[in-house]
Amino acid sequence: MRTLKFTADKNYVRADICLCERMQDITRSAVKKLFEGGEVTINGKQAKPGQSVSEGDEFCCTVPDPVEIAARPEDIPLDIIYEDDDIAVINKQQGLTVHVGNGNVDGTLVNALLFHLKNLSGIGGALRPGIVHRIDKNTSGLLVVAKNDAAHVSLAKQIEQKTCSRQYLALLEGNLKDDSGTVTTYIGRSPSDRVKMSVVPPDKGKIAITDYAVEQRSQGYTLCRFSLHTGRTHQIRVHAKYLGHPVVGDDVYGSKKNKLGLNGQLLHACRLELTHPKTGERMTFTAPLPDYFVNVLKKLAFDLDAIRY
Repeated sequence: MRTLKFTADKNYVRADICLCERMQDITRSAVKKLFEGGEVTINGKQAKPGQSVSEGDEFCCTVPDPVEIAARPEDIPLDIIYEDDDIAVINKQQGLTVHVGNGNVDGTLVNALLFHLKNLSGIGGALRPGIVHRIDKNTSGLLVVAKNDAAHVSLAKQIEQKTCSRQYLALLEGNLKDDSGTVTTYIGRSPSDRVKMSVVPPDKGKIAITDYAVEQRSQGYTLCRFSLHTGRTHQIRVHAKYLGHPVVGDDVYGSKKNKLGLNGQLLHACRLELTHPKTGERMTFTAPLPDYFVNVLKKLAFDLDAIRY
């Protein structure tokens, strides 16, 4: 445990912004937890993240020691497409949950990472070592993993500042009306089913922005590319439903009828662009569609050679 004391050198609209600027070695989510845990005081009084700060205000912040990684390693096959001392890029298979939680204590990507990789960042805590962002259990494709805390902070900032680009390919039910567009809504928990997310009023959720562009159309289906500006839970799946064309195989937001014999939605994270946290190099990674996705496209007479990654 360490204690940080400092004096604000200027006025701030919010206390959490001030603390984030001062504590460059931890993420915004970690700063949020410090406020929630009552670990931050200003002028001797417990602080709230949204309160204003005046030049000369005295901050005192107690930072707990990092939690030791507790999830156990498991020999689960992984497609590691890139790895160095700071990051690893994984092409995650469909059906693999990213991290331990909600009753999943084994058989997750985290368990596999602990087996295959020597180091992982500890910022995510005991249950989410190395995890900077996630993709759904039944979504396949690319995600980046942090192997140390400095890399984790850098990658988290890139995602927050939208300098980390993520693109997905999805097969949608029906013919999408427009060739391209941007969906801007607010997404929050569904008022009728707390397991689901849904488009909600602004005061009930967080803003979610998704670009889409049609790649091909065939036999009443649309192959569509999605680019994320924000990273809300189930964002692409919710926005596809909002457009009136759910992702094929998505039995949560789409049809319950499984006409194609699928084990989950046909949604694949095909492209990832980021800046390397140590070298500053701009890096681009791509992952081809998995075989089960390709087989469906073949059946529906899509032009596989024309698909861009």
